[in-house]
Amino acid sequence: MTSVRAVAKQIDWSKLTVSLPKETSVALLAFRKRNEEVKRQLAELKTQSTDVDFAKYRKVLKNQAVIEQSEKAVKGFKPVVYNVDAQIKAIDQFEAKAVSRAQSTVQQIEVELKDLHATLSNIENARPVEQLTVDDIIIAKPEIIKNVEDMLQKGQYTIPGYKEKFGDISYF
Repeated sequence: MTSVRAVAKQIDWSKLTVSLPKETSVALLAFRKRNEEVKRQLAELKTQSTDVDFAKYRKVLKNQAVIEQSEKAVKGFKPVVYNVDAQIKAIDQFEAKAVSRAQSTVQQIEVELKDLHATLSNIENARPVEQLTVDDIIIAKPEIIKNVEDMLQKGQYTIPGYKEKFGDISYF
């Protein structure tokens, strides 16, 4: 539990939320906001005084029996101890799952970024279209020859969708 919290403190949340899917990022930010609010409220409550000044009430109120009963009840109060180990364990499991999901998401994004950088490098290093020859295209896509031969055998001399996309050049 301590190691998970130590790892969670080292995470750069701004970078992580940018790289996560939108709904995951929103849920994570909402959870963190609630967590910070609860921590703030707890710190505020810890600083408040819990002592009751019964001497002040004895001077102000006439009914001393009520004050004695209240003082006896306050002194005899013993808070109920709840076993919160199950809740803490569930929270720790949720936290561990969230951290592992975040780490796997970061790894997936790093792989995607690597692929995108490789693709970008290929695009930047590619020859301009103006410099390509028919032979270069046939080497890159050998199935083009087979498709053209099949179309010629079937008597198809036009490419489907060409006129819709580029217009009819028969007007010229």
